[in-house]
Amino acid sequence: MSDNDFKNSLNLPKTGFPMRGDLVKREPRRIEFWKETDLYGRIQKKNAGKPKFVLHDGPPFTNGDVHIGTALNKILKDIILRYKSMRGFETPYCPGWDCHGLPIEHKVVKMLREENRVLPIAELRAECAKFSSSFIEKQTKQFLRLGVLADWKHQYKTMSHAYEAEILRTFAAFVEKGLVYRSKKPVYWSIPCKTALAEAEIEYKDHVSPSIWVAFKLDENANNSLGLDKAEIVIWTTTPWTLPANLGIAVHPDVDYAAVKANGRTFIVAMPLAEKFVADLKLEGAEISNVCRGEKLVGLNARHPFIERDAPIAAARYVTMDSGTGCVHTAPGHGLEDYLTGLENGWEIYCPIDDDGKYVDDGRVPRELVGTSVLEENGKNLANIKVLQIIEANGSLLKLAKISHQYPHCWRSKTPVIFRAMDQWFVSLDKNNFRQDALNAISDVSWLPASGENRIRGAVESRPDWCISRQRVWGVPIPAFYDENGKAYLDAGVVKAIADKVEKLGTAYWYTASEDEILDGINLPDSWKGVGALKKGVDTLDVWIDSGSSHRAVLAKNPDLAVPADLYFEGSDQHRGWFQSSLWTGIATIGKAPYKKVITHGFIVDQNRKKISKSDGKPHTADMYVNKWGADIVRLWISSEDYQADIPVSDGIFTHVANTYRSVRNTIMYQLGNLSDFDFGKDAVALSELDAIDKWALHKAALFAQDAKQAYENYEFHKVYRLIDVFFGVTLSRIYHDILKDRMYTFAAHSKLRRSSQTAIWLINDILLKVIAPILTFTADEAYSFKTSGSEYSENSIHLQNWCEVAEGWLNEGVYENIERLLQIRDMVNEELEKLRKDKVIGKSLEAEIEIMVSSDSADADILEAYKDKLPELFIVSEVKIVKGSFSTIAIQAGKAEGERCVRCWRVLRDLDEDGICPRCRAALDELAGK
Repeated sequence: MSDNDFKNSLNLPKTGFPMRGDLVKREPRRIEFWKETDLYGRIQKKNAGKPKFVLHDGPPFTNGDVHIGTALNKILKDIILRYKSMRGFETPYCPGWDCHGLPIEHKVVKMLREENRVLPIAELRAECAKFSSSFIEKQTKQFLRLGVLADWKHQYKTMSHAYEAEILRTFAAFVEKGLVYRSKKPVYWSIPCKTALAEAEIEYKDHVSPSIWVAFKLDENANNSLGLDKAEIVIWTTTPWTLPANLGIAVHPDVDYAAVKANGRTFIVAMPLAEKFVADLKLEGAEISNVCRGEKLVGLNARHPFIERDAPIAAARYVTMDSGTGCVHTAPGHGLEDYLTGLENGWEIYCPIDDDGKYVDDGRVPRELVGTSVLEENGKNLANIKVLQIIEANGSLLKLAKISHQYPHCWRSKTPVIFRAMDQWFVSLDKNNFRQDALNAISDVSWLPASGENRIRGAVESRPDWCISRQRVWGVPIPAFYDENGKAYLDAGVVKAIADKVEKLGTAYWYTASEDEILDGINLPDSWKGVGALKKGVDTLDVWIDSGSSHRAVLAKNPDLAVPADLYFEGSDQHRGWFQSSLWTGIATIGKAPYKKVITHGFIVDQNRKKISKSDGKPHTADMYVNKWGADIVRLWISSEDYQADIPVSDGIFTHVANTYRSVRNTIMYQLGNLSDFDFGKDAVALSELDAIDKWALHKAALFAQDAKQAYENYEFHKVYRLIDVFFGVTLSRIYHDILKDRMYTFAAHSKLRRSSQTAIWLINDILLKVIAPILTFTADEAYSFKTSGSEYSENSIHLQNWCEVAEGWLNEGVYENIERLLQIRDMVNEELEKLRKDKVIGKSLEAEIEIMVSSDSADADILEAYKDKLPELFIVSEVKIVKGSFSTIAIQAGKAEGERCVRCWRVLRDLDEDGICPRCRAALDELAGK
C-alpha cells in the first residue's frame, strides 16, 4: 500500500497539526503506517554499512501480558536505538522470548488441574509450547503499541529447534571443559513446584521463624575429658524441622568455651556468648567458668536429643560469635556449610525429606514425624510444631522464641524454600580457573551505574557451584544416561551429536524417541559399556542456561548482529540472572563476556515505594496505562525518571507528565501554525541578518541540542526530559513565543522581522522535533509529517532523519549575552507590571508604559540604548523610556500608557488613524489588500 493510499484509507480530514493529541486513538494508526511502509527496514537500509550499535534484547518470559516494568525496559531500549540510528549507527534489533521453564509450566499445569486433565509428558510439553506461542503473539502486539521498533519478523525464541540446539552445544562446552559433575548436595528446593532452584530464582523476604535453644547431652567420655558431670552442649537454630537430620555439632577451634551452671544443669556455650546466653534464657544465679578451647571439644560426642545416635563435635571456622551459642547444629543434607563440614568429617549427606517436602519412612525418622510436611502453610509449619513437641517433652528444649529475619522464598510459589540434599547436576565454578576468568572479564566491561560492577563481582565471587538441573519437563533436557545402578553417563561429543538431531527435530524428540533411537549413529566413548541398558535422564537444564546462551544462538548466528554486543540493558536483578548466566556461558564458549557495556534500571514502585510486580495480585499491565494516557505519555513518563533508581508511578505523576506533554504539543502547534505561509527555500532570512531576539532563540536552541545530545550519549534520559520541559515550557512558550505573538500576528506577512522569526522558528522546530523523536516517537513523527508534507502521514519520517547538528552560525555569544541581560530586566519589569495589575491600574501588559532609570556609564545603559527600539516588543508593553543619570542601581517605574488602543495590535499609542489603527498595522493591512 502506498503512502497516499494508506492516508486515503483512513478518511482523515486534511487539517493542520491538530490541537488535541487524542493519542489513544491516533497512535495505532501511525503504528500501522510504520508497518505498511516498513519503517524499521528503511532505517536499517539508510544506515547500512555504517558502524553498528548492537543492543541485545534480554528475553522476557512468555507467561502473561506485558507488565509496566517490562514496558519500562523495552521503551528505554527503543529510546536508545532511535537516538543511535539518528546518530548514523546501524541499529539492528532482534527481540526475543524466554519460552521454557517453571513460570510457563506452572501456569499450564494449573490450568490443566482446573480442567481435571492429566497429560503425558509429550502432550504437556505441547501445551506449554502452545501457551508460550499465544503470549508471544500477544506481547508482540503490546510492544508494538508502545512504539517499539524491531525486527519483529525474525524474533528469536528459546524453544525454536535451532536455539535449543545451541543451548545443548553451550552445555557441551561446559562438559568439554570438565566443569559439569553430579553430586548429592543441598540445593534450594521449592516444595510446591517440586524442583531445585537457582540462586536467581530466589527472593529474600521478611519471615518470622521459631528461635530455639536445644541441649545435646555429652556422653560419659566427653564429660570425663572435660572434667564435667552430665554436661550438655547447646545449639541454637531457626529451623527445628531439620533436627531429625542432625549428624553433629560444629564449634570454632580457636574460641574459648564456657560451662554455664544453672538450675542444676551444666551447659556448654562459647565464652563470648555466655553472658548473652544467660540473659536470653533468664538463668538466675548462673555461674560461668572457662572449660577449654574449641579444639579440645573436637572429636567428642554428644547424643542426638531424640534419636538414638551420636552427634559428634567437629571444627568449623565459619562459626561466628555474633549470635546463637557458638555451637552450630549441623545437618549435612540441609545446608551448604553443613554439607562441607559433613564431607570434611566423612558424615553421611543425610536428607530424610522427599520431593513433596515430607519426612520419609527410613527407619531413622521418628514414627510421629513420618509423612509430615515441612512446607509452611498459612504461617504454620506442622513439622516444626511436632519437633518442638518432642524436644519440649524430653526437656532438651531450653527456650522457644520468635525471630524476624530475611529468608529465601521461591520466586514462583512465594513460599519459603528448603535446603535439601539430592543428586543434581552442577557446574564447578572454581575448576580450571573458571571463576577467576569470569572475574577478570568483568573488569573489561563498562558498567552503568558503576556500582553494577561491584554488584556482579560480589555475586560471582560468592556464588556456590551452579546447580543446573531441574525436575521439570518443559525445558531442554540434560542429555545424560544412567545404568541400572544409577551411574550417570555424560559426554560432550554425545551432547553435540544429540544437538544436531535437536536442531532438526526439537527437544520433543528426547521425550518421544527411545534411547536406541537417540543414540543411533552417534559415536559413543569406550567407557560407555552396556549401552542397551542405559536409560535417558528426566532432568532439564536451568533456564538461565537457555537465556544465557542467547549470545551464541542469536548474536553469533544472525549476520546483522555481532558478539560481543555493544549493550545489555535490563533490570538490576539481572546481576544475579541473565548478566551472570551470559557471563558464565561466554567464558565457557568464547572466553570473554558477551557484552561490552551493561546498564541496569530499577523497578516500578507505587507511591509508597513498594515494588509493583506481576505476582502481587494486581495487573499493572502496559495496556492499562497506554489505553488511558497514550504511549507517548507513557514514554515521556519513563524518560522523566532517573531509571537507575526505582521508578515511582501514580495517577498524580502521570497527570504532571501529561501536562508537560501538552506544553510540548502546544508549542509545536504554535510553531507549525506560524510556518503555514513560510517556504524556507524562498523566504528564509540569512542567519547573519536575523533579528536579535531570533539570534538569541537560535543560540538557546543550539545549547539545548548540545546538552540533549550529551544527555543521550550518557544514557541520562531524565536529563533530556528536564531539558525538554524547560526549553519548551520556559524558553519557548513563556519567553520567545510570548514575545513573538505581536510580530507574528500583526506584522505584514512578508516583513523582514516576521520572516526572521519564521526562519528561526523553522530551524528551532527542526532541532526540537529531532531531540524529542526518540522519546515522543508518535508526536514527533506526526509533526514532522505536517511540516514537510502538509499532511498527517509521510514516508519521510522523522525517524529517518539524522541528528540535528548545530551550525557555527547558530551561536552568537554577544547577542545572546545582551538579550539574556535584557530578559533579566524584563523580569524586573514584570514585577512592576504585576503591582499595577494587583491595583487594577492595568489588565494586559500592553496597557502599560515603563520608564527605566539607569546609570549613564553602566553596561546596562549601553545595552538598553542599543536595543531601545526593540524594548517595547521584548517587554510586551506599549512604550519604553530610558532615563540615564547618576543612578546607583537600575530602577523600573511603570504606569498606565497614554493614548488609545490600536484595535488590531492592542498597543496603546498616540498616533492612531481615524479607524483606530496604528501606522504599523495600517501598513500590514495595505499589504494584505495589495496596495
